[in-house]
Amino acid sequence: MPWVDQNLCVGCGVCVDECPVEAITQQEDRKAIINDDQCIRCGKCHDVCPHDAVRHDSERIPQEVEVNVTKTRELLKHFKTPQEQDQFYERMIRYFNKEKKVADLTIAKITDMKNAISKGK
Repeated sequence: MPWVDQNLCVGCGVCVDECPVEAITQQEDRKAIINDDQCIRCGKCHDVCPHDAVRHDSERIPQEVEVNVTKTRELLKHFKTPQEQDQFYERMIRYFNKEKKVADLTIAKITDMKNAISKGK
């Protein structure tokens, strides 16, 4: 999912004009923001931004991991005994393994869809 680095955006509006589904708007300070629910992931905003302010979501992986770890630490406070804490850690590991499995299966199905189109089906 593309996102706009507010430190790099100068508010020129080029991405707003280029977006085919009007998923990008400008805030009061004229800086762009992308509505994730409206975005169709076409990449046009990324291609036209003259200041490289439209960024790839892969750049956010370290921050997303830290959010997950911080949330786990916060929730851990509710479990007092070592046994409760160990059980909680196992539940969190199962939760993130489930998220990974959902992502892997989704990728596989989308890849199958792409391959079917490539083969003319």
